[in-house]
Amino acid sequence: ESILSQIRSFEYSQKNVVLVSTATLGVGGMLVYWLRSRHKIKTIEMGDGWWGSGERPLKGKEDESIRPFKIETSDKEIEDLHRRLEQARYTPPLEGAAFHYGFNSSYLQKVVAYWRNKFDWRKQVEVLNKYPHFQTTIEGIDIHFIHVKPSYVPHGRAVQPLLMVHGWPGSFYEFYKIIPLLTEPAAHGLNEGDVVFEVICPSIPGYGFSEAPHQKGFDTVATARIFHKLMNRLGFKEYYLQGGDWGSRITTNMAQMLPQSVKGLHLNLIFVNKQGLRRMISVMLGAYVPWLVGLSREDVRRMYPFIQKNIYELLRESGYLHIQATKPDTAGCGLNDSPVGLAAYILEKFSTWTDKSFLHQDDGGLESKYSLDELLTNVMIYWVTSSIVSSMRFYKENISKDPGLTADARVGVYVPTGIAAFPQEIVHTPHVWAKKIFKNIITYSYMPRGGHFAAFEEPKLLAQDIMHFVRKVEQL
Repeated sequence: ESILSQIRSFEYSQKNVVLVSTATLGVGGMLVYWLRSRHKIKTIEMGDGWWGSGERPLKGKEDESIRPFKIETSDKEIEDLHRRLEQARYTPPLEGAAFHYGFNSSYLQKVVAYWRNKFDWRKQVEVLNKYPHFQTTIEGIDIHFIHVKPSYVPHGRAVQPLLMVHGWPGSFYEFYKIIPLLTEPAAHGLNEGDVVFEVICPSIPGYGFSEAPHQKGFDTVATARIFHKLMNRLGFKEYYLQGGDWGSRITTNMAQMLPQSVKGLHLNLIFVNKQGLRRMISVMLGAYVPWLVGLSREDVRRMYPFIQKNIYELLRESGYLHIQATKPDTAGCGLNDSPVGLAAYILEKFSTWTDKSFLHQDDGGLESKYSLDELLTNVMIYWVTSSIVSSMRFYKENISKDPGLTADARVGVYVPTGIAAFPQEIVHTPHVWAKKIFKNIITYSYMPRGGHFAAFEEPKLLAQDIMHFVRKVEQL
């Protein structure tokens, strides 16, 4: 009996050891999983989509070929434009109104006279075609892009692929001045290191020569997925991203979606939607004790008086946004039918978004930063493609949802990030606010001058900041 009891005791203790060991392993495994999941980077689901007309074909693979594309025009297109310009009606502006009521119609008549009698669309088409254009079909729609490679790469220099994305009411043409600075920096006095780029500039679907989505729901996340597919189709596994306006949100979504493919993200406008008590306290104390809430003197200069600069001025400049986020097709009908109306609607943004003080000038200050040929070329891209309505719909698809419930609102950005804060941008986001979303800010630059259309207005400043950022990332 003594021997049997010892055997039973041994078996019992063995069972306890096994049970304790199993429990320990189980609890330990759960703890390890919890710790790893805490550090695992959340991403946006890539998913898939179909934006072509009708139902998605059940059989057959999508044509993934990259097709050369050329912008063309015709006598008929130009004659129709001239006829419409000649028949325009104008309402006289109020005395001393400048640009306070929108585009000043007296100056508009001068712009239209130049457009009708001096602007050479055929010549501008040649300018547009100086870079290689392509189209490819992704998710049922044709995506247009330009792809510019450096003509010469010095020995030992790595060529970095850079995807640059425009916004509204811009186009791929915004990047025509900055492309040579990035692809041939030495020829433009920017030979500061070993950074050379090949640049890919797509047109957002529904803008310019990219086909408009035929289905509802096409937002920045869908655009981000399509542009990842585009870069993959071009043979790139890793690449840099740059954007402002909608391009900022699209490239941010790309970084949230496939961070392993994004070497770095450079932005000249950032969206920070998160509000709360901490932000309110930061705003209240920022003007008096900025150091206490992490604001710099430059932040204070750009943000205050807060009500004027972040509420009044924002409301004044965002009436278009409410229209486009609710009933874009209604206003779009008139803009798509009238080149004069289209020019006034688009060019007014190139006035006050370039410099807020241009509001007080009779000509909106437009020709102080741009030439009429440049401005009208951008307008013509919308006109000849009839893309103003589809470009406006992008607002409805993105803004009609609760911003706190969107997929990207719950995901941080962990890729190396560079931010160029231009002083005349519509809103200023200080570094301390930006890092709540962008967790790995490598460079944050207070730019000395410039506004919303950075690449178009200050290409050299922007190019230098992009290079500075990429050089730092490459040294990590």
